[in-house]
Amino acid sequence: MEIKKIWAVYFSPVGNTKKIITAMAETIGRTLEVSVETLDYTLPAARTKEHAFTNTDLVLWGTPVYAGRMPNKLLSYGQDCFKGNGALAVPVAVFGNRNFDDALIELRNMLENNGFHTIAGAGFIAQHAFSQTLAAGRPDQGDMEKLKQFSNQIAEKVKELKTYTPPIEVRGTNPPEIYYTPKGLDGKPTVFLKAKPKTDLAKCNQCGICVQACPMGAIAAENPSEIIGTCIKCHACIKKCEKKAKYFDDEAFLSHQLMLERDFTQRAEPELFI
Repeated sequence: MEIKKIWAVYFSPVGNTKKIITAMAETIGRTLEVSVETLDYTLPAARTKEHAFTNTDLVLWGTPVYAGRMPNKLLSYGQDCFKGNGALAVPVAVFGNRNFDDALIELRNMLENNGFHTIAGAGFIAQHAFSQTLAAGRPDQGDMEKLKQFSNQIAEKVKELKTYTPPIEVRGTNPPEIYYTPKGLDGKPTVFLKAKPKTDLAKCNQCGICVQACPMGAIAAENPSEIIGTCIKCHACIKKCEKKAKYFDDEAFLSHQLMLERDFTQRAEPELFI
């Protein structure tokens, strides 16, 4: 099939999904000798219009995994505002070393329902947003080498395609039915939906970086210590604060974080579907 443009599409509050998807897009673009465009819908201002693709586009779409699924606060935008019009697509779920559960098949289904044709899919590992230690440094050199090889396989598949194929088979429950239930150190389910980041006022210099980084627009511009909207626990404000003034102190949340760091230290490897 003739591809004239590669699209890197992603939601990436802390930058890991962006790194993976853009690296894939650049590798495939070089191999196919076509241009690469980026569509970053992380911030609220980027989620104000619809997007339509064509049958000469290849779309690499990345999402972080939240509770084993796509971020649910972003679902309606993805479902309602992207039209494939026959474009080829590769869904990619980025997870923090535990599991991508049903996020990948959920993204695949969304793309297929929107008129895309999925030809490959992947689950890649990145440092967990909640932790400084879980999957620290990932994607690492080994991950990036596998990413490069996978990207070249996708490029070769595109070159050989003569017609549309059935949706790529990926791991997951179809259709997805449940979200992952977070657990605490005691092994029991724990709930922290209302947990919000706190601010160390002694460290905060009111620079506004956290306000600009929040994908939900939930931090008050005039008072960055005030959370005025929905917090999705993405940790963008914490990871990007140069003064390290943001933190969580919710006991249920911290218990879940410690459980992840205790129980999921074994290195997970990328899962590739092509």
